Amino acid sequence: MDDDSRDGTAEAVQSLGRPWVRLVTRRENRGLSPAVLDGFALARHDVLLVMDADLSHPPEKIPEMIDALTAGHDFVVGSRYVPGGSTDEDWGPFRWVNSRAATLLARPFTSIKDPMSGFFALRRETYERAAPLNPVGYKIGLELLVKAKCRRVREVPIHFSRRRLGKSKLSVREQLRYIRHLRRLFIYKYGNGAHFAILGAGGTVVSLVTLSVLWGVGISLEVAAAAAILVAMLGIVAALLVDYVLFKKSPTNPEP
Repeated sequence: MDDDSRDGTAEAVQSLGRPWVRLVTRRENRGLSPAVLDGFALARHDVLLVMDADLSHPPEKIPEMIDALTAGHDFVVGSRYVPGGSTDEDWGPFRWVNSRAATLLARPFTSIKDPMSGFFALRRETYERAAPLNPVGYKIGLELLVKAKCRRVREVPIHFSRRRLGKSKLSVREQLRYIRHLRRLFIYKYGNGAHFAILGAGGTVVSLVTLSVLWGVGISLEVAAAAAILVAMLGIVAALLVDYVLFKKSPTNPEP
């Protein structure tokens, strides 16, 4: 799936001459999540797999992921954070902190180590049983985990390489979209009390600002990152405690 990048992708695919390779150029409703859903609609086989085409996700791990589906798992993730997984050393501290904070905020929905991964696979029947999907931003994997009610999830360790060409989609706008996405998932899964947990999610925005400001004024990266993560954690814990006290429920014991 290519959102009309005009970077030579179409020509490169055409030059390969592989009958099993199909490139779809999208010119409307651009974005990673809509592109994934469009791809699922066009796919003709039982296994659906999503990955970046810039080789940041290692294609040699695909057979292992398909084997996990064959063994009975609902959802398989190429994971950076399980034993054996890794990222490039020059991935960058700011992106590392963003990834860890976003992973922390996904804890009410899943206990897997890398719910932010964009490298995942599932069977068509799992996708088709999902509640209506309305993802905001680019974390379609988390949306599927929650709304398809995936219980048997396998994480396959991968090495996540820094992209060689192009630019990362990570931006302040995408971070805000992620907060909106979390709000929708909270309301979907937890109902009326979700807005208290959303306050904790909003704390992530504050933590990112904290990191940027402290780092910008010359405070060491280690101290700035620790302060940012602490702000996010305190906000989430406080919000969930209020939610539990007032509504007698928690992410581990949600209402039916």
